Parts: sequence; structure tokens; C-alpha cells
Amino acid sequence: MAELRTLARPYAKAAFEFALGAKDLQTWSDMLGLAAAVSQSDRMQQVLASPRYTAAQKAAAFISVCGEQLDAKGQNFIKYLAENNRLPLLPEIRQLFEALKSQQEKSIDVEVSTAFELAGDIQDKLAKALSAKLDREVNVHSSIDKSLLGGAIVRAGDTVIDGSVRGRLAKLAEAMNA
Repeated sequence: MAELRTLARPYAKAAFEFALGAKDLQTWSDMLGLAAAVSQSDRMQQVLASPRYTAAQKAAAFISVCGEQLDAKGQNFIKYLAENNRLPLLPEIRQLFEALKSQQEKSIDVEVSTAFELAGDIQDKLAKALSAKLDREVNVHSSIDKSLLGGAIVRAGDTVIDGSVRGRLAKLAEAMNA
């Protein structure tokens, strides 16, 4: 995983810098999302892994599947990745691109797992509190986790805040055993 991230980083950074310079971050985000999805399809993975096809043929097949949803610059990016045998890295490239984009836009997606559905006003208060703490605009996505007894688990990038009952009991047990 770390090796894939290391290989994908320069491509993601180049795509991000180009998109930022062209003031076209959202279009590139959409194109990379599509390209990542196409690269993960079973049929496309067979084509990309096949030694029968040249890099140009792989790029042409990839671009034909994406259709007109890739502009000329996006098609050039796909061709460049194909020449360097890096098309399988597209999911990782997209992930790194999205991280750079959210950092630039000073926003972050936060996943909140709770035992029960959050009311709208509570979700708004949580978003405001997290926005102040993280110094970013927060986009809250909530999900229900029936394995939680109560409380919530908040995931914001690499940060995890475990406010669940189970997490608090585990901390208490750890403190008592120490």
C-alpha cells in the first residue's frame, strides 16, 4: 500500500497542480473518479495486465470506455500513465488528488458512526464544533453502526475520535490495569 502511494504521489501532484493552475479542480476530480472506477473493472484490469497490448492500445481502450467524459487534457494524462505502465494506480492517484483538493479548499469529509440516527440539529452542532476544532469546512456523513452501544466514532482523515461507550469502557479498563 505504501509503495502504491509512493508511486502514485507524483502523478496526483502533477494532476492537481495542473488543475489548480487551470482553475478546474472539480472537472479533474470528476475525470479521475471516472478513470479510477474504469481501472477497477474486471475487464479493464484484464486489458491492462495483458502483455498482448501496447501502451497506446491500452490507452485507446481506456479512453474509449471513458468516452467524452475525459477532455483532451484528461486523455493526455491517461496516455502518459499508459506509457509508464501506471494505469492501475488510478484509484490511488484519485485518492491523493482528493486529499490535495480538500486541503486546498480548506474542507474535509468527516464520517460519523453512531448507534442511532443523528437528528439534523445535532449533526449541525457537531459540524460546527468539528469545523472550529479542525479549522476547516466540515462535510459530515453519518452512518449507523448497530454494534455501538452509544456515543459516536468520528473519522476525519487520519484523525479518529472514539466517543463511543465501548471506547470509553476500554480506556477505563486500560487505566485500571495500568
